[in-house]
Amino acid sequence: MPIWNRLRQATQDMQSQLVSKKNELQSGAFRDASMAMCALVAAADGSIDESERQKVAGLITTNDALSNFPGETLRSTFEGYCAKLTADYQLGKVELVQLVGKTKKKPAEARAVIQIGIIIGGADGNFDEQEKAVVSECCHAVGIAPSEFEL
Repeated sequence: MPIWNRLRQATQDMQSQLVSKKNELQSGAFRDASMAMCALVAAADGSIDESERQKVAGLITTNDALSNFPGETLRSTFEGYCAKLTADYQLGKVELVQLVGKTKKKPAEARAVIQIGIIIGGADGNFDEQEKAVVSECCHAVGIAPSEFEL
C-alpha cells in the first residue's frame, strides 16, 4: 500500500477514535493543548504562512472531535498561539509544548492531543519530518512513546 494511502487510513482511524471519545474530551486543558498542538504543527518549519494558517484554522473549526467547543473560541485560541510562535518561535514553542504536557495526567486527553497533531500534520497528504519531530517532542511531554504512533 502506498505511503499516502497508509497515512490517509491512519488519520481516518484516529479521527474515528477521537469522535468516539468526544464526550471525554471536554476540558479547557484539552481544548488549549489541542490548539497548541495545531499551532506547533502549523509552524513546524519555524514559520507559519497565511495559507497554512487559514487551512489549519478551517480544519480545527470543522473537526467533529473538537465540536464540543465553539469554533470561534478554537480559532481565536489557535490564532493566539500562532502569534506567540511568530513573535518568538523558540520561546513560543517551549511554552506550547509545556501546555500540551499539562494533559499528561489524563492519558485519554494526552493521546487525543497527539492524534490531533498527526491528523493536522497529515491533512495535506504529507506528514513531513519537521511535523513528525514536533509531534514526537509533544509525545515526550505527555509521557507517550513516539513509537506508539510510528514517529
